[in-house]
Amino acid sequence: MTDARFPLTRRHALAGLGGLILGPGAPAAAAAAPRQVLALQARPATAALRGGAPDVSVWSLGATPDGALRFRRGDEVEVTLDNQLPIPVTLNWHGLDGIAAAEPLTRRPPLAAGGKDTLVLPLRHAGTLLCDLRLLGDNQPRPLPARAIVVTETEPVPADRDETLLIEDWRLGADGPLAPGGSARDAITVYTVNGRSSADITLRANDRLRLRIINGCHRNAIALKIHDHEATVMAIDGQPSEPFLAREGALVLAPGSRVDAFIDAVRSPGSTSPIVLHDGKEPRTIGRLLTSSEAPARSAPLAAPRPLPSNGLPPQLELKNAQRLELTLGGTSGPQPDWMAPGALTAATTPAFRTKAGRVVVLALTNRASMPTVFHLHGHHFRLLDRLDDGWKPFWLDTLLVDVGQTQRIAFAAAARGRWLMEAMAADWGAPRLVRWFAVE
Repeated sequence: MTDARFPLTRRHALAGLGGLILGPGAPAAAAAAPRQVLALQARPATAALRGGAPDVSVWSLGATPDGALRFRRGDEVEVTLDNQLPIPVTLNWHGLDGIAAAEPLTRRPPLAAGGKDTLVLPLRHAGTLLCDLRLLGDNQPRPLPARAIVVTETEPVPADRDETLLIEDWRLGADGPLAPGGSARDAITVYTVNGRSSADITLRANDRLRLRIINGCHRNAIALKIHDHEATVMAIDGQPSEPFLAREGALVLAPGSRVDAFIDAVRSPGSTSPIVLHDGKEPRTIGRLLTSSEAPARSAPLAAPRPLPSNGLPPQLELKNAQRLELTLGGTSGPQPDWMAPGALTAATTPAFRTKAGRVVVLALTNRASMPTVFHLHGHHFRLLDRLDDGWKPFWLDTLLVDVGQTQRIAFAAAARGRWLMEAMAADWGAPRLVRWFAVE
């Protein structure tokens, strides 16, 4: 499938193929892994969004097989998208590094209503991923959906349970759910967890839970806390981090962010701990951690966890000779805005920058908007640099919330050739989702 706006040349095709085969962190057995199948259907559906009220009309992203979409590092997955909605859609991936063939808009054009598309993904990294249809979702008749995708490690991970919480927000107006990008005045805010109003997780005493938390909200940053339990952060945005305790037990996530945390069930058998979400306005209980009355899993909690297996990202970034650039979020320059609506992006759009494959890039992101702004980098994970560029935080990110008037510096190794998007949107329901692109050559 080609796009006249970003024509696919033989050189680009070969570069993309090279990225698939030679990308960083590819496990040796990936080429021999059996091909898995994932059939996605963008379709109308109904959902129970308010207790006791009739179901409302929504747009969903159904999947076959249904339920948790779980694969294994090294799998090759044939993804088919069937668009049964009355609008064009495009799959937007969070956490999928270096696969240029999957990049929306610059390589894969929007899929028209009634259309079908197929893409083969080599899953080179383990981690918690997110795919959604929201890139073209502003001001649509209905909000567009998201799905969680889990890629498990090939090595054993010391956890008794592995659970995913996909948290989404809804604005319910008189005529049903509203899409972001427009007014939500007088609308009621509702949160769902894995498509339901709440989620209960039952553990035995001294069990260890791996909890994969995904902020699938359209614009809202959230904090999540399980009362009377500590949370050890093990991975952020799908990449392992150095384990550390969440401050005051609260996990803070920007829209699109994912956090893997280990939770040890330390309460006595029969106890209940609420799972509380805070969106900056009010706390809401969205689930419970239940400690069963069964015998404890072991006599004492497990020892402090060691880091998860590496996905092969570079342990060091050479900043001395990095390509350094400045990007303004929420600003414009010249007759054409630097950032534009996704539907306005064409082959004539000037890239934000070009870089060479293998080069380290440092971006200074300055937020000139009147609201905190979410920045999402496609195809690569980055390090958040310290203020003096003399180090970085001990984790990788692909999404960052930049506060009003703040400048944050990030660094990444441009390992994969291709044309990659960057997204920016203010943390406000009515704010537009905007994009730019950059080239790795």
